[in-house]
Amino acid sequence: MLKGILSISGYPGLYKMISQSKNSVIVEHIETKKRMPTFSTHKISSLEDIAIYTYNEEVVLREVFKNIYKTTEGKEAISHKSDPKELKTFFENVLPDYDKDRVYVNDIKKVISWYNILKNSDIINEETVNVVEKIEENVVEK
Repeated sequence: MLKGILSISGYPGLYKMISQSKNSVIVEHIETKKRMPTFSTHKISSLEDIAIYTYNEEVVLREVFKNIYKTTEGKEAISHKSDPKELKTFFENVLPDYDKDRVYVNDIKKVISWYNILKNSDIINEETVNVVEKIEENVVEK
């Protein structure tokens, strides 16, 4: 679900990796479809590699997105511009044991913003959530 989806520090929104060369990566903005090169000077994070701290372990972002999808019944989440208390309450419903000392409101805002971008772009939908659940089942069985 999140393979090839990138966040680039200093640039709004999310990007999809299109191609890679020796000196740069060509990315496409998920919402506007505009392409641009990124270089090693940019701080690029793959959403696939991001996890949220909980009191027991780290939970990968695809799992958090699945929980948001189920909490919102497949709809868009609350706005990332909502009141900090609302954001924390919402996130607590999604991930009850998230580490409140290490997960800041700005982190919650990013996760919710990313979820809404992916939801509106139909990258997160019932089919992708079902795939995530199957992956989890296979991991638990092994």
